[in-house]
Amino acid sequence: MSESQYLTGQFLIAMPQLTEKPFARSLIYLCAHNADGAMGLIVNQRAGTMKFQDVFSQLEVEAAADIGDARVHFGGPVEPRRGFVLHSTDRLEESSMIVAEDVALTSTIDILRAIAEGQGPRRAMLALGYAGWSAGQLDKEIQSNSWLSVEPDDALLFDADLDTKWHRAIAKLGVDITMLSSEAGHA
Repeated sequence: MSESQYLTGQFLIAMPQLTEKPFARSLIYLCAHNADGAMGLIVNQRAGTMKFQDVFSQLEVEAAADIGDARVHFGGPVEPRRGFVLHSTDRLEESSMIVAEDVALTSTIDILRAIAEGQGPRRAMLALGYAGWSAGQLDKEIQSNSWLSVEPDDALLFDADLDTKWHRAIAKLGVDITMLSSEAGHA
C-alpha cells in the first residue's frame, strides 16, 4: 500500500452487519495506520459512568479548573486501563503525537495535569483502551466490508452527543443506511 492509501486521521464507521461488541455501531478515529498495523480510539462509547474527575482522583491530580462532568470514553478493548487523550493541537506535550493538522494524541499524565489546571487543549476527550489491528488486518476487514471510512470533523470527534455520532458519520457519506449491503464486491 502507498502512504496515501493509509487512513490515519480518518474515521472508521462500523458497517451494520458488524455486531460484535464492542465494535457494533462504533465510530473509530484512526490515530495510526501503516504497514505495521493500525491503532484507533472508539469515540462514541462511554467508559461506564466514569468522569474526568474520577481519573484525576485516581491519579492524585488536583483539579483547579472547572472541568464540569466531562465523561471518559471507552477507546477499545486493548489495554483498557491505559488512558489516551485525543485533543486539539493548541496544547502539545513533548510526548504528543500529531495525528492530523489539528488533532494530537497524548498518553502521558502531563496533558491531564494541564487540563486539570485549566491550561489544557481547547478540545479533548479521554479514552481508556484502544482498538488495534496487526499488519494488514484492518485492510482485510475493510475489503471484507466491515468498515467504511470518512473524513473527520470536530463535531464528530469531540462533541458529547455520542448516541448520534454513528448515524451522523454515515450521513456524511450521503448513504442511506438501509441500502448498505453486507456483501463485499470486487471488480
